[in-house]
Amino acid sequence: MQIRRSMPALGRIPAAEYGVTLGDFFFPVFLGERLGSRLQGLALAVVGAALIAASAQVVIAIPGTPVPITGQTFGVLLVGAALGARRSVASLGLYLAIGMLGAPVFQSGTHGIERFVTNTSGALALAPTGGYLIGMLGASWLVGRLADLGWDRTVLGTVGAMVIGNLMIYACGVSWLAVAAHFDAATAIAKGLTPFLIGDVLKLAIAAGVFPSAWWYVNNGRSAGPR
Repeated sequence: MQIRRSMPALGRIPAAEYGVTLGDFFFPVFLGERLGSRLQGLALAVVGAALIAASAQVVIAIPGTPVPITGQTFGVLLVGAALGARRSVASLGLYLAIGMLGAPVFQSGTHGIERFVTNTSGALALAPTGGYLIGMLGASWLVGRLADLGWDRTVLGTVGAMVIGNLMIYACGVSWLAVAAHFDAATAIAKGLTPFLIGDVLKLAIAAGVFPSAWWYVNNGRSAGPR
């Protein structure tokens, strides 16, 4: 009896290609054969964490809200789609771990547990943007899982995966912001979601062009298949 998958692949890719993502073509074939699958996975997780850390340094402050525009969200979604579920979660986990341990990898070079919890006058309080970081961990798995199923190989699938990932980030981030800043739901949405929608549309458009085009190149411009 055939077992049906809970999240179907929009592109109906062959079963043998489930779990194959663009990250599998990152290393040249000769190097990939020498590294082996485990070392490749570790190396890709490190590369993904570095990309997220770099994107987090692109920051544009917005007056009236504690949540700035950053390149971090886009970096997370790109890593998720490029590396698949397991490796992207490893990337996010590594990124969050080294940031909490003191590496200046969070937005604007910040670090530490203070991105999640602050100590104000001896009382612990939630930091306003901590929920977005937690949401990014879930989004990396969701987008990565959809990429494993081939969603990133078409424009429609790429947009769908990115929208789902964004929804996860905002669900966690806006809810956390409401509690941390004592906002009602409308205010939390106005300060933690609405200002970013135009930028999100632009990011979706970029991703919708990049991923299907990259897959076209993999399928038509290379002679080597997945390693």
